[in-house]
Amino acid sequence: MSTMKATHGHNEACCNIPPVVSSGYPKKGAYETIGDKKTYVTGPADATKGILVVADIFGFFDQTLQGSDILATSDAHTKYRVFVPDLLNGDPCPIEWYPPTDDDKQKKLGAWFGKHAPQAAAEEVVKFVKTLQEKNPGIKSWGIVGYCWGGKVVSLVTSGSSNPFSIAAEVHPAMVDPSEAEGIKVPLILLASKEEPADKVKEFEDKLKVAKHVETFGDQVHGWMAARADLSDARVKEEYTRGYKTLVEFFAKNWK
Repeated sequence: MSTMKATHGHNEACCNIPPVVSSGYPKKGAYETIGDKKTYVTGPADATKGILVVADIFGFFDQTLQGSDILATSDAHTKYRVFVPDLLNGDPCPIEWYPPTDDDKQKKLGAWFGKHAPQAAAEEVVKFVKTLQEKNPGIKSWGIVGYCWGGKVVSLVTSGSSNPFSIAAEVHPAMVDPSEAEGIKVPLILLASKEEPADKVKEFEDKLKVAKHVETFGDQVHGWMAARADLSDARVKEEYTRGYKTLVEFFAKNWK
C-alpha cells in the first residue's frame, strides 16, 4: 500500500478510468509528425486543454501510450488533447539496459544520458509547445506530465522563466532535486515509487509553494506507470490504475 496518505484532496466524481489492458493494447490515438518530431496524439480534436507528455527514456511503449489515452478520456467534465513527442529523436534507451546491474550496462546507460541531458530536453519542450500552440489554436491552456527522466524535465521547465504550463505532474521522477521545488510556479502532483529517495521526495514536497499532491506508492518500482509497468501482475495493474486516477483527479481539481 502507499506509504503516504493522499492528504490534499480530490474530486471523486471527476473521472472514469477505463479498464487497463495488460497486453496487446489497442491504441486510441495515432502518430503524427509535428514540427520535426514523431508525436503520438490522442483525445478529442475540439479539446480546449492540452497535455504534453514527456515519456521515460524508453520512448513509445504501450504502457505509456495507454496512460496517455487514459489522460485524454477519463475526465467526465473536461476534454484533453494529449501529445507525446519523440524528444529522444529516434534514440530511445534499450530497456534491457535497465536496471544497470553490471559495468557494461552502467557504461552504456551513462553514455546514453550524456547524449540526452534533461536540461536540453527542457529547452526543447518549451520550443515544441509553441509549435503545438500554433497548430492547435483551440487549446487555450497546457499541462505537462513527465515520467522518470521526463519528471526531471518537468521540474526544470516549470521552475524556469519560460514556463508555458498551467499544471504539472511528475511520475516516478528521476534525479529529484528539492532545490528546484521552490521555483515551481504551477500546481504539481508527484507520484513516487519505492525507489525514489524518500528524504528527497519529502524535502521536495516541503519546499513546494503551490497546490500539490505528493504520494509514494510504496510497493511499486521506478517506472510502474510507464514502460516498466508489468501489467500482467495484478498488484502493478491495480496501482497503475490508481496512479492515473489520482493524477486525473488532481488535474480536474487544480487546473483552472
